[in-house]
Amino acid sequence: MESLLVIFAAAFIILAYAGRRLWRKVQSLEEAVSSRDIEIDALRRQRISAEHVNNETRALYSALSEVAFDLALVLDEAGVILRHNQAAARLFGGRSAVGKKFCDILDSADLANLVDYTLNEHDSLEEQFVIDDVYYRARTQIVTIAEGRRFVAVAMQDVTNLVNLNRARRDLVANISHELRTPITRIRLIIEGLFLDADRPKRKASIQSLKEIAMETDALLWLSQELLDLSMIESGEAIMRLVPTSLTQVVDEAIERLIPQAEMKDLTIVSHVPRSFAVLCDADQLKRVLGNLLHNAIKWSPLKQAITITAVDLEDEISVSILDSGPGVPEDLRERVFERFYQADVSRSGDDGTGLGLAICKHIIEAHGGRIWAEGNSRGEGGHFLFTVLKADANFEIEPQLAAMKESALPATDVANA
Repeated sequence: MESLLVIFAAAFIILAYAGRRLWRKVQSLEEAVSSRDIEIDALRRQRISAEHVNNETRALYSALSEVAFDLALVLDEAGVILRHNQAAARLFGGRSAVGKKFCDILDSADLANLVDYTLNEHDSLEEQFVIDDVYYRARTQIVTIAEGRRFVAVAMQDVTNLVNLNRARRDLVANISHELRTPITRIRLIIEGLFLDADRPKRKASIQSLKEIAMETDALLWLSQELLDLSMIESGEAIMRLVPTSLTQVVDEAIERLIPQAEMKDLTIVSHVPRSFAVLCDADQLKRVLGNLLHNAIKWSPLKQAITITAVDLEDEISVSILDSGPGVPEDLRERVFERFYQADVSRSGDDGTGLGLAICKHIIEAHGGRIWAEGNSRGEGGHFLFTVLKADANFEIEPQLAAMKESALPATDVANA
């Protein structure tokens, strides 16, 4: 019996020891599992944070791409469009072109060659080309990611306005060179003729020569004034001092300045502007508008014709009309003639003029709160230009600057020319 108790006691001790060791192992395993859970939870949080940063980065890059003025698209090696921004959508008719080959929906051999060169030479390239009469400057970049996959990023900028501006300025330089060379050459020849030792000119011939010198000098003065006006308008330095003014006085002074030019072609300038009309204007600037329009009318009118100026009351505005007997402006060009540097018909004008006069008129009239346009001559052939200007007692709401000036009625009030 005692031996049996000893055996049971020994067995109990052994089991207790083994159970204790097993419990310790279980605790150690639980601690390890808990530690792994903590690590896994930390990794999970890091993954969620990385995904959040990645999504945020993608959203920022997408926003930058969509808000950009430049066109941007990404192509794979087969030329399939993988992504493009909103600016590029206009190339594809305003629709998404993702998943389509760009050469199937965009007829541009230049762009195709640019992409092929980038893929073959592994180099970026910049070129300028035309698509549907629109000038683009494009730049490509090869992008290589994991497993050797390659893509081509294309950025395109619409440079049509820059191309047109460069062309216009080039034409301006050519026109100015011609305008300066012709009168200077004529003045030099006339002066040389006046001082020939072999044959002293008679007084009548001398007077005629001096008149021709005066005419050519006026042409040079007119050119320099147009260039100065354009410079002032583009720099925003032109100032309008709008005050109540007699329209008849402004018209008469503008006519008086151009009588010598009109007499050269035996032209008559007739004004039918009522003396009761008063307008809100900068008299010097309005005389410049009338001067430019009359100058054009004189240039285009046949000999011994009449140029007529009329004015009509339009409630809060006065409409002024200048009518001549020249060839007039074709209907399809009545908007373009007011563009800077544009000349309606160089062949008929003998390349005379810089194409600035009507553009300057448009700036000045719009700064007065009015409008200017060309019409067909209902009486037959002839140029017909009209513009409006506010009446001195206009009672409707206009631009804030003009309204404040009108209410104050101070002669020195300035309105900056737009």
